[in-house]
Amino acid sequence: MSVPNVLESTVNEILVVITPLRDDWVLRTHIIQQLQSVVDSVESLRGATVEAFGSFVSNLFSRWSDLDISIELPNGSFISSAGRKHKQSILRDVQKAMRRAGGWGKLQFLSSARVPILKFETVENISCDVSVCNLIGQAKSRVLFWISGMDNRFRDMVLLVKEWAKTHNINNPKYGTMNSYTLCLLIIFHFQTCVPAILPPLKEIYPGNIVDDLTGIRETAQARIAETCAANIRRFKEDKSRRVNRGTLSELFISFLAKFADIGVMASNQGISVYTGQWEDIETNTRWLPKTYALFVEDPFEQPENPARTVSNRSLERISQVFKESHRQLISAPSNRYAIIATLASPQISNFLASPEPPILPRNFGPRHQQTYRGGRPQQQFFRAPQPQTQFQQRHPYHPTPRYSPRTQFRHPNPMPDGHPSATQSPHQRPQSSQNRVQRSPRPRP
Repeated sequence: MSVPNVLESTVNEILVVITPLRDDWVLRTHIIQQLQSVVDSVESLRGATVEAFGSFVSNLFSRWSDLDISIELPNGSFISSAGRKHKQSILRDVQKAMRRAGGWGKLQFLSSARVPILKFETVENISCDVSVCNLIGQAKSRVLFWISGMDNRFRDMVLLVKEWAKTHNINNPKYGTMNSYTLCLLIIFHFQTCVPAILPPLKEIYPGNIVDDLTGIRETAQARIAETCAANIRRFKEDKSRRVNRGTLSELFISFLAKFADIGVMASNQGISVYTGQWEDIETNTRWLPKTYALFVEDPFEQPENPARTVSNRSLERISQVFKESHRQLISAPSNRYAIIATLASPQISNFLASPEPPILPRNFGPRHQQTYRGGRPQQQFFRAPQPQTQFQQRHPYHPTPRYSPRTQFRHPNPMPDGHPSATQSPHQRPQSSQNRVQRSPRPRP
């Protein structure tokens, strides 16, 4: 096998492990339904709906990703809103109801956070963050979902970069590093600035500030955003004069590391704008002044917010070093499969993949599966658990959308007018039988 093929095949092996299976969709859907039942039991929240956003809606989540949830308050057909104290009161009521119902673990109310959040873990060890009236979060997730349909490499790149970032402990805003949304924006920026470009500046997809346009009647506002994005995405994809980038996923990942290896130096006087698709001088951008952050990555949908605001100067130096060192390791040993796996994947995944022979992955591999090693190959002993029974309306292999009662409003973004952006099956997705499902858990947290 040639050197480039070793790196590309190893990247694909990692993606096989971290790409969600059908059961992962079922499990998160069931969590949303259970939380809706809890919310329905709170007298002051009658009529409120539980709606997902974040990586689950954007289809950019891995098998062990957290689940972001918003409680939307009833306000007729108009977009609802709530003040900080009202949000805190709502989340306290929900926390009490969850304790009464039982079955929810590690309940933690972060009342002093920038956005009040109720955190908890399910019995399946899925971490969840609940906020109130987070319609802007839902809008961002939908646009990212549509963007992922513009090029299939984007979704795989996001999954790979998030796995790599968690492996090197630079994907945790709690400890002064980057959150997953910032990583997604960096990948979009890389796809905008590689040659030839894969994605356009986001102002060519939505020429406005989405947070300012979410007003009035909810259905009308959301439809206007969707129609604008659909028309502009279609125009971009149908542009025959556009040069096509045919880089492989591994090539794009290597150039991603190289591009941001000096991010600490660049960030000293410039910020990243995926809205315009370029680095911009902070001193000449009045929206970004005064410079109070170590790293500025402008939110294209909520300008001029900075989702990288949690990154500290000390952490930025370490982040830059991780980019440099990972790039050096992959360039210096591109045919060393073991070194590639250790650089890109967590120890749990590395231990499983770093066998002498190409691995035959179990259908439901996960960190909770106990492993014993015989002759260098892991033998899986699964923890079996009953799965929620949910009827499906199959929209495409990635995106099974359950049928809901009229009370439950959660749904994934509507397909684009010219067809669903993820309508084809990924080479990393394996079909799965409805039998022999098992319970999985996220990797142990550091």
